[in-house]
Amino acid sequence: MKRTESAYPSAIGRNPLGGHFAAGFAVVLLWCFASVAQASAGPDFSELFGDSDFIEIIERDEGLETRPTGYVHPDAEPDHVFRIDLDEGQVPIGQGVVYDGFLIDGKLPGPTLRVTEGDIVRMEITNSGDVMHGASIHAAYTQTSKHVGNILPGQTKSVTFRATTPGVFMYHCAPGGHAIPMHVMFGQYGMIVVEPRDKSYQLEADLGQEPDLKLYMLQHELYASGKEAVEGDASYTAFNGELFRYVENPIRVRPGDYVRMYFLNVGPNLLSTFHIVGILWDYVYWQGHPEAQWPGGQTITAGPSDSWVIEFRIPPEEGVYTMLDHGVGATSRGAIGLLDARADAETSSEILAEGPSYEPAERAERIGEARRGLAPFGIPDADTNPVPARADRPVRFGADVDEVVIEMKGNSFYPKVVEVAPGTKITWVNEDVFTYGLGETSGAHNAVAMRGPQSFATAMLGHAESDSVTLTEPGTYDYICAPHPYMEGRIIVRDPG
Repeated sequence: MKRTESAYPSAIGRNPLGGHFAAGFAVVLLWCFASVAQASAGPDFSELFGDSDFIEIIERDEGLETRPTGYVHPDAEPDHVFRIDLDEGQVPIGQGVVYDGFLIDGKLPGPTLRVTEGDIVRMEITNSGDVMHGASIHAAYTQTSKHVGNILPGQTKSVTFRATTPGVFMYHCAPGGHAIPMHVMFGQYGMIVVEPRDKSYQLEADLGQEPDLKLYMLQHELYASGKEAVEGDASYTAFNGELFRYVENPIRVRPGDYVRMYFLNVGPNLLSTFHIVGILWDYVYWQGHPEAQWPGGQTITAGPSDSWVIEFRIPPEEGVYTMLDHGVGATSRGAIGLLDARADAETSSEILAEGPSYEPAERAERIGEARRGLAPFGIPDADTNPVPARADRPVRFGADVDEVVIEMKGNSFYPKVVEVAPGTKITWVNEDVFTYGLGETSGAHNAVAMRGPQSFATAMLGHAESDSVTLTEPGTYDYICAPHPYMEGRIIVRDPG
């Protein structure tokens, strides 16, 4: 898909050979010239860009030494089509914990997407959930929000772009407004890798071979409540969707293996200082770009959505090499794994940065065996939560407490469950700040009773606004936020007898 910019002469006027030979020679030369022009002149504008209103800008950018943007016409023929599904649901994350949040293709993280620099990529995104979703694709140097933002339940939308920059990138849910950080904090994210087309990574050139192992590693945090998510108080930290995943199932390597790691810290809040005990990097590449090369080192430092390509060799000695976030609080909460080096190891050529896949029966079994449920915006099912996290334990107030304040923060109520005496005043205060817009894209909230002895509904609250109700009838009151119906709270009014 190249464009021809110049016309070459259609005759060779003074060729001394003359006659039919000259005519045939001229045809061959014209074919060669046309082939060279086709190979060197750049993309076919009509195929890639259609009748764009900004063709002058496109022509300018195509002629620069730096890369062009990723813009192509939405109908450009893609080299890759990725179809992903956005939903809400439960997924086991290890250590007897079930996460009830937002998923991609039923996983947390979503699938690992891989393309090559210059490829035309089409993302087709379906919302199979009950609330609005969307997508942000960090590998796309072009507008994506207007194409795949605000995807309503049941809708499918698509965006097409050219992957012009090599590296390791994040993609995530992005419905718009306040919902963008909320859906990222609740689990909808994944990795997309753009491999360089014309330049190899340095260790590959040094060794004259491709990696023995391509290890795609995504670090992420999991939260028990929206309040804790906004404040960066993680319950767990994981590699590739499961706590201590590569402790329970170490990654097999052999002494001498060449490993290339594609590392992405999606956060969404915390810094990672990734380290492997017994390994010094041969080369690292910031954001995974082959020209952003640094030598050596003991750790890489990655903020949320920051990434690296890391190259190293397994030393000529059998043993276990421990991978961890050297921010040891994250290590103790799940961000640790093992590379097990043995001469006779049966190895894989790649490990992908996505959550485990389960057959329906295995998923149901793991969920049924759960000791803890984690639902950042709601109340976990009692069956999966015999030992609740701090955010899900009822907070009890005595009869001497006249007023109980419940915060609305990070699309959740906090405390989620309160127990009070009859006649206690319940006041909700909205601590979410981004209250522009409406519905899912706004941080405006209310509290509406769904079950209980009395009905109630507060006003719709913007930032730092409050409203109150007084409950006199004993019983259990379950309530939600109407614009965000997955926000669940519970008030237990004790029987005075």
